[in-house]
Formats: sequence, C-alpha cells, structure tokens
Amino acid sequence: MALSITSNYAGQWAGKYIAAALLSGDTIAKGGIEVLPNIKYKENISKMAVSGIIANASCDFTSAGNIALTERVLQPEEFQVNNEFCLTPFVSSWEAAELGFSSYEKMPKKFSDFLIAEVAAQVAQKTEQSIWNGANGNVGEFDGFVTLFKADSDVNDISGTTVTSANVIAEIGKVVDACPSALYGKEDLYLYVSKNVAKAYIRALAAQGGGYENRVNMWYSMDQPLTFDGISIFLAQGLNDNQMVLAQKSNLYFGTGLLSDHNLVKTLDMADLDGSQNVRVIMRFTSGIQYGFGSEVVLYDPTV
Repeated sequence: MALSITSNYAGQWAGKYIAAALLSGDTIAKGGIEVLPNIKYKENISKMAVSGIIANASCDFTSAGNIALTERVLQPEEFQVNNEFCLTPFVSSWEAAELGFSSYEKMPKKFSDFLIAEVAAQVAQKTEQSIWNGANGNVGEFDGFVTLFKADSDVNDISGTTVTSANVIAEIGKVVDACPSALYGKEDLYLYVSKNVAKAYIRALAAQGGGYENRVNMWYSMDQPLTFDGISIFLAQGLNDNQMVLAQKSNLYFGTGLLSDHNLVKTLDMADLDGSQNVRVIMRFTSGIQYGFGSEVVLYDPTV
C-alpha cells in the first residue's frame, strides 16, 4: 500500500486541522465556554454593567442611572508542535482501520491526516488543561482561568479542602451560597467541577437513594445534567482535584485564530532526507482565554 505522508497546509487551509486539535477538548466540545475562533491578533472582551436606568416619567429628558463599560483583552499566544516518531506502529493501526478494526467511525482519506489526528488528540488534551490551570510561565501553556482568577481581587474566593462523598454537598453549598444574587437563575450559569468532586457528588446522591438515585441513573443513561440547587454541574477535565468554579458560560472565553496566516500543519517524510522510517508532524497555532467580570465568578480552591 502506497502511503500519502508528506503534506503541507498553511493559513486558513490549516484551520480545520487546528480546529480538530484545539476545539475537541471536553470543555469546548461540550459547550462549556464561549469560543472566539477568528482572532487575528487580539480581541477586546467588552462587558456592560447597567444600574438605576428606570425612573418615573416626566416631560423632560433627565439622564438617570449608570452604565459602566469594562474591557479585557484576549490575546492568544503562539504555540508550535515539532514531533518526530517512527512510522511502523502507526502503519499497523492505519491498516487495521482500513479493514474496519478501529474505533474511528470514519478514517481520514490520507495517511498523513491520520498522523495529524493522532497529534491533534494530544494537543486537545493539553489545551483542556491550559484552559483551566495553565500558566504561561510553563512551556506550551497559556494562563488558564484559575490562574487569572487567583490574581483578581474581584473574584469571590472560597478556601477549599479535600472533597469526599461525606462533605461534598456542604462544600458545593459554600460555592452556591457565594453566588452573586443577580446570577442565580441565569440559564447559562454553570458549576464547573473537577473529576474527584463530580465522583464524590454522584456517590453522595446514590447513597441517599430514592429520587436522588434516579437522578444519577438519568445522568448515566440519558446524559441528563447533574444539578445542585437548580444549577447545572459541568465536569471540567482541566480542573485539578478539589477545584470548582461558578460562572456564566457567557463570561468565559476561549480564543484562537483558525483563519490566521500564521497557522501551519505539515507532515514530513524523513525517508527521502535521511533514509529513516521517521515522520515529522509540525503545527503552529494560537490559543488563549479571558473572562469578563471577576465579580461574577466564584472560585473554590484549596490554595486561596
């Protein structure tokens, strides 16, 4: 079988491959935050706070109330993937997939696309981690939400502890109790929780039996969201153990430049250059996050 290995995509033509890498992590793929996909350089996140604008009617024009406009800048950072690996094990996987023995529902038509998909899955996993707990002082990461929240005095901080099935309801209750009253009941308000918090909550509900146990079964079998005091719970894979964030989806943003001229996706067969069985996969892309109002966020973390 002749394999199509060497390929080169640049600018907007690389966008679909970059999208597969960046937008397939759980938080983004499941609609947990807003996505701004075509940021060329940077984007201003504008939020408006309005108060006291309704007054008693009169014949005259009398300005009343306050409108405050705040802006934060979302400037995605540039990243790259330079990866080299041996073809042999991937050829075996590809051939098995061609014969139908694969978890892939539809294989890419070219072997080079198959290799890119393998690398994209790793990029997605790293991006998921960076979205929540990244720090731009670490190689290959941008500042995540938790990093930015900890530096913002407007964020409502709750000092956390080790969450177990015995205390999870009380600890989640602390987060919900700290929710600004104006946010409670908003349709896109989510309680983002780490894996250990989600598991502890599920076990706590199951232990109570009755209707609570039915809620757990619906979550497993019908993909119905878990809730707490009417707030949907979102399992955020990028949150560390014992972390929770309460915020509106519309207050959390992920940005990238899928149409950027700087995007690059390339596979390079090294056989013609050095006679080896190695292939190189190269990606260049941008990504980053930002939020609107810190005062409308609750952060639960053992380190605050």
